[in-house]
Amino acid sequence: MIRNEVFSCFLFYAVLLVIKMYVIAIITGQVRLRKKAFANPEDALRHGGLQFHREDPYVERCRRAHINDMENILPFLFLGAIYSLMGPSLFVARLHFLVFSLSRLLHTLAYLLALRAPTRSVAYTIAQIPCVSMAVQILMSVMAYA
Repeated sequence: MIRNEVFSCFLFYAVLLVIKMYVIAIITGQVRLRKKAFANPEDALRHGGLQFHREDPYVERCRRAHINDMENILPFLFLGAIYSLMGPSLFVARLHFLVFSLSRLLHTLAYLLALRAPTRSVAYTIAQIPCVSMAVQILMSVMAYA
């Protein structure tokens, strides 16, 4: 499979996106520590007391960015893997993967930096285009077997 250029291209972007998800998880944890805003009472007790078992607006922003990544990147990983094995043009596939990845990066930055609307929603929408395209192409190619 690694010899499949499209699949290798997909793997490159997929791994970058997974690393980005890990980075957001780490950022969320670090912000929790810095702001002393813990989700679990045992963590709050360990770091100063139950008064730190609370929500913080920026921690919640980081958390929502991470949740949004899971809701969007995980389906992309499935769709992209199947799509890349269907023999698409390397140029077209790379365009799908690049547009999705850059849009998700912009979406995350818009979330974490609270960039002005509609930056985040535009990035979200643009990232959906390659996913819908891949999904439609997959469905069209397997429709005869349904």
